[in-house]
Amino acid sequence: MPRISDRQRIAQDIRDKIASGEYEPGGKLPSLREMSAHYGVSAEPVRSALLILQAEGLVEGHQGKGVYVTGIRPAAD
Repeated sequence: MPRISDRQRIAQDIRDKIASGEYEPGGKLPSLREMSAHYGVSAEPVRSALLILQAEGLVEGHQGKGVYVTGIRPAAD
């Protein structure tokens, strides 16, 4: 089984938290610094994960304000 990249692992974890309701629509995600510490990685993989989720329409970034969950929930597998 190929090793999953940090950004994919982080994106999936955030997806799961959105799906479970831990991160609610309109809610603000933790800061880049907080997430880097939580996942034990530098800011770059966290930033990459957020870009993946933005492309999927699950989160949206607001310059200087943070990243927020959109109203769209990921499809549960």
